[in-house]
Amino acid sequence: MQKHLEIALIQLDLIWENSEKNRNQITSYIKNLPENVDLVVLPEMFTTGFSMNAKNIAETMQGKTVSWMQQLAIKQNIAITGSIVITENTNFYNRLIFAEPNGNLKLYNKRHTFTFANEDKTYTAGHEKLIINYKGWKICPLICYDLRFPVWARNIEDYDVLIYVANWPKPRINAWDTLLKARAIENMSYCIGVNRVGNDALNNEYCGHSAVYNVLGNSVATFNPNEAGAKTVTLSKSHLKNYRNKFKFLNDKDLFTIQEK
Repeated sequence: MQKHLEIALIQLDLIWENSEKNRNQITSYIKNLPENVDLVVLPEMFTTGFSMNAKNIAETMQGKTVSWMQQLAIKQNIAITGSIVITENTNFYNRLIFAEPNGNLKLYNKRHTFTFANEDKTYTAGHEKLIINYKGWKICPLICYDLRFPVWARNIEDYDVLIYVANWPKPRINAWDTLLKARAIENMSYCIGVNRVGNDALNNEYCGHSAVYNVLGNSVATFNPNEAGAKTVTLSKSHLKNYRNKFKFLNDKDLFTIQEK
């Protein structure tokens, strides 16, 4: 078990529906990261932006982006995660992929598709929560609109890190800031949010606000507004253990089951 986990957050100005250019700029950032980084977190739909043009942008699990993630993770000896558009069995998914340094893949399909943008009419929602065991840390990765639904994120698995990858627009950025902090506090975990910057082809503006919060809801890493780039942060096991043992709030959580829609 590692006592510390080094996380790199990459906040990007995504190039609309141009997978190759987006992969190239991400590769440049990753190759310039410190050698001790354990995990790189990318935004939602990091190859295309938040597009409903699934028929033209979707890739398969044997496609270029998944292969690129695997090869880069192996070469740089890091884990890489973010979501892309995947087609499978005639369905389209907003799928988070967690590529490990050994090339293994873990997958999560976005459960809460964003009805306001008709995402539910294009992409098939997922039904299974994913908990990843990585270097002695339990990680729960979720996607954008999932942030508004605390029951789905509730820490019943004793996870250590909650991750949200997103394309969260500027007009609602206060909700992003507030809910990331709340998810950290209520689940007594680190909470990481990685958003994008820039403008997309649909005239949506994104200002970033990628951040990391600790179990007390204190900010331990932030980006300047509209800043594209990479930042690293160190997560500490002792921080988690000390405050969980002191307050024991998770021992009092409610028991519940989630029904399918």
